[in-house]
Amino acid sequence: MRLSCTALLAALSLPLMLACGTSAPTPSSAACPPAVASRPMAAPTASTSSSAKAPTVEQALAWLKGADAALRVAFVDQSRADWINMNFLTHDTSRASALAADESMGLVTRLIEESRRFDGLPLPADAARQIHLLRVSNPIVSPADAKERAELAELSVKMVDDYGAAKYCPPRLKGKCLELPDLERILAKTRDYDEALDAWRGWQRTARPQKARFARYVELANHGAREAGFADTGALWKSGYDMPPEQLEAEADRLWAVMKPFYEELHCYVRGRLQQKYGKDKVPDGKPIPAHLLGNMWAQEWEELFDLLEPYKGQPSIDVGKRLRDKKLDERSMVRIGERFYTSLGLDPLPDTFWERSLFKKPQDRDVVCHASAWDVEMNDDLRIKMCVEPTEADLLTIHHELGHDYYFHAYKGLPVLFQQGANEGFHEAIGDTIALSVTPGYFRSIGLLDQVPTDERGVVNVQMKRALEKVAFLPFGMLVDRWRWDVFSGKVAPDQYEAAWWALRTKYQGVASPVPIDAADFGAGAKYHVVASSTYVKYFLAAIYQFQFHRALCKAAGHTGPLHTCSIYGNHEAGARLSAMLALGASKPWPEALATLSGETRADPSAMLEYFAPLRAWLKQQNAGQVCGW
Repeated sequence: MRLSCTALLAALSLPLMLACGTSAPTPSSAACPPAVASRPMAAPTASTSSSAKAPTVEQALAWLKGADAALRVAFVDQSRADWINMNFLTHDTSRASALAADESMGLVTRLIEESRRFDGLPLPADAARQIHLLRVSNPIVSPADAKERAELAELSVKMVDDYGAAKYCPPRLKGKCLELPDLERILAKTRDYDEALDAWRGWQRTARPQKARFARYVELANHGAREAGFADTGALWKSGYDMPPEQLEAEADRLWAVMKPFYEELHCYVRGRLQQKYGKDKVPDGKPIPAHLLGNMWAQEWEELFDLLEPYKGQPSIDVGKRLRDKKLDERSMVRIGERFYTSLGLDPLPDTFWERSLFKKPQDRDVVCHASAWDVEMNDDLRIKMCVEPTEADLLTIHHELGHDYYFHAYKGLPVLFQQGANEGFHEAIGDTIALSVTPGYFRSIGLLDQVPTDERGVVNVQMKRALEKVAFLPFGMLVDRWRWDVFSGKVAPDQYEAAWWALRTKYQGVASPVPIDAADFGAGAKYHVVASSTYVKYFLAAIYQFQFHRALCKAAGHTGPLHTCSIYGNHEAGARLSAMLALGASKPWPEALATLSGETRADPSAMLEYFAPLRAWLKQQNAGQVCGW
C-alpha cells in the first residue's frame, strides 16, 4: 500500500517524515539533546562580507555550510512540533506546529533568495546540486511577506488537523460518529450498495469546509513560488526530477501509455464481476464503475474486493490476516516481522529508540492522524513510525513499506541535510514497496504465516490478481492527483470548477465515476490526505513503476533465475549490499545515476511490471473475450 507517505507538511522543505496516533513513550531528557543549546543564532547571510566585490566560490561554500546547520535545526524543530501535533491534536499543539512552520518557511525563503548571489559561480558539482535542491525541494515556498507566510503556515496545519479530526455521524446511528478508519472498514467489508454509498458520501462531505481554505492556500503558495522564480507551485513541484518541468508530464504520459492496456483489461474484468453482484442497472456496460463499489474510499486500490474477484475459489488461502489473529500477534510483533526482513539482507537492526518512541496503536482518548508515516525526527537516526496497526495482511505490507523509508533515512544520515532525501521523491516511496514484492507466499510460509504455497496455474493467478488489485489498479489515481493540482495551481481550474475537474480526470484515467450528481460545493480532492497535507503525489505513480524495476535488479543480484513473480530476496546479502549502495547516495546524485548504481539502467522502464504480471495478463485476455470493455 502507498498510503504512506510523503513529505512533511507544507512547511517542511525536506521529508523528515514520510508517507503518512497515542504518542510513543515519552523519551527521557537524556535521549533528546536540548534544542536551545544546539541552535545557531542565525543562518549566515550571503552578504556578510565587508567587501562589495562579487562573491567567491570559497564564500559560497562557507555560506552553504552555515545554511546546512541552520536548516538542520529548523527541520528538527518542525519535525518535533509536527510529531507532537499529529499524536495530540489540540488547539495548542496545532498552534505550536504552525509557529514552527512559519519559522521554517521563513528561513527557507530567505536562504533561497540569498543563494541567488552565487548564480553563475563555477561551484563544485555537489555544492551546485545542494543549492538546486534548496530551491526545488520545498513543496511550498512561503511568500516573503511575514503576514502571508504566517497565514500560509496556519492554513497548512489547520487543513491537516481538520482532516485528522473529521467524523461522519450517520443518522441511523443516532449520535454515534465514525472516523475515517471506521468508514474505510465499511467500504472494505460491506457488499451492500446503499451502505457503501452512505459511508463514501459521509466522508466526502467532511471535506466541504476545506475548499475555501485550500483556495486561499493556492493563492499564497503560488505567490511564494512566483517570488522564487517559478511559474506556479505546480511548476516548482515538477522541477525536482532532474528534468525540465514539462518533461516530467511527458515522462508520466510515456509510462502510462505502456501500462494503460493492462489497466483497462483489469478494469474490464472487475466491472464484469461487479455486474454479477450488483446488476447492470447499477454497473452498466461501457460505463465507469461507481467509485464507492471498489472497496476503498478513493477507489485507488481494489484488493479489498478479492472475495468477489478471486479467479479460482477453493485454492489455498493466501490471506495471512487470519494467521496473524490466530497467533495473537500484537502491533510490535508485526513490526518485528518487518524489521527481520531488512536485517536478513545484512542491514542494521532498528535502534532501541525506534521501539521507545514510535506509535503502533490508535489511542482511545484523543484525536490523532492515523495515516501511516515514517520519521527521523532529529535527523540523527531517530527513526520512528506512526501507524495505527491492525492485524491484517495489508497492514503487514504497509509496515514493510514504512520501514523502507526508515532504512533510507538510516543509510543517508551522514550526508548534508539537502542530500538527506531520496534520489527523487518516487525513489523514497518505491523502496518499501520493492521489499514488499519479496513478501511472497513462499516467504510467508517460511515465517509461519501460511501453510501452503500456490504452485499451479490457478494458485499463481489468484496471487497475482490480489497484487494487481493493489499495484495496477493504483496507477491512474497515482498520476491524476497531481495533474488536478497542477491545473489548479496554473489557474486552469478555478475553485468553482474543483469538483467537476476532479471527476473529469478520475473518469478519464480511472474509469470510475461519482455515484451521486456532481455538486460544486463538494471538494472530493480534499477528502484525500495528501491534497490537504501538501504532499506531492506523482511520486507514488513513479514509485509503482520503479519498484518492479528495482525488484528485477535485486533479483538478478541475488542470482534468481525463475519467473520474476516468484523471486524473494529475503536472506540475500548480495541484494542487500546492492540496495544499500543506492540508499546511501540519498539525493547526492541525479536519480538516473542512483538507478544505475542499483540496476545499471538510467531510464524508468515499465517492462519489469509487465514481466512480473505476465501470467495474470494472459489469463485476463481469456476472461475478457466477448466482454464490453472500456468506458
